[in-house]
Amino acid sequence: MFPIAFHPIYKHPLPEGHRFPMIKYELLPQQLLLEGTASKSDFFEPSKLAADVDVLRVHDQAYLDDLKNLTLERRAARKLGFPLSKILVERELRIAQGTIEGCLKAMNYKVAMNIAGGTHHAYTDHGEAFCLLNDQAIASRYLQQHGHAEKILIVDLDVHQGNGTAQIFQKDDSVFTFSMHGAGNYPFKKEQSDLDIALPDGTNDDTFLSELRNTLPDLIHEQRPDFIFYLAGVDVLATDKLGRLGMTLDGCRMRDEFAFSAFAKAEHKSKPFIPVQCSMGGGYSPEIKVIIDAHSNTYKAARDILI
Repeated sequence: MFPIAFHPIYKHPLPEGHRFPMIKYELLPQQLLLEGTASKSDFFEPSKLAADVDVLRVHDQAYLDDLKNLTLERRAARKLGFPLSKILVERELRIAQGTIEGCLKAMNYKVAMNIAGGTHHAYTDHGEAFCLLNDQAIASRYLQQHGHAEKILIVDLDVHQGNGTAQIFQKDDSVFTFSMHGAGNYPFKKEQSDLDIALPDGTNDDTFLSELRNTLPDLIHEQRPDFIFYLAGVDVLATDKLGRLGMTLDGCRMRDEFAFSAFAKAEHKSKPFIPVQCSMGGGYSPEIKVIIDAHSNTYKAARDILI
């Protein structure tokens, strides 16, 4: 039905205390197959690790070298949130390649999903908060470099501001960054996206959806992108341990349905549709079932609306 990047590398064991955030990457594909949202033929594994040439359109050479050689200064390594290791760096390179390959598939299938990705806290020269390399930024530059897109829109609806993405594209009119996030959430020092909507603690479904409805369709019409990236974090839920908004599972589902509907209705200046790449983003509710249900709803919305 639509291509989904899957990364077996996630099954590599992590130190105690770092396992829980990774479980969803193993369980979500199983859930999508079980409920019939996707079939085995929909899944693809990235063909390789992202090439240096693609990563370096976004990230500094010195930073990439420090990651690959495991020579990051100790304080910088601590900001990553995971212990720095070769397998962790390979994981991030594979995520980025999955997003690149998903973009190419989305040009034929309308939409492609990444079981991981949404590493929007990765800056040009450093990483933080579980993000080493910015997958959607790397894929944006890949599309532009290879003539697949000129104007790109990044729609980031994770509870945390996409601070790394904002920094990377802060002086670039060819990529429009839109982040709707919790005002009281990390990062506490925000960067400036092209459009930021900061929501107060406890924001409920009605308020969130009203803001989105009043913003997204007009934004797409004004920017007229050739390609859209969607970061669909489910840490907007009231149950999320790292979020401070107040949304329900139904509200999060309606968010995704509205976003994909807005993407589907948007007109491209010369093509029959605007391709969409969706990366999963955050989700840290105490019950893993809540996280999986919320992420599964994103995939159902993409299937029902865009396919």
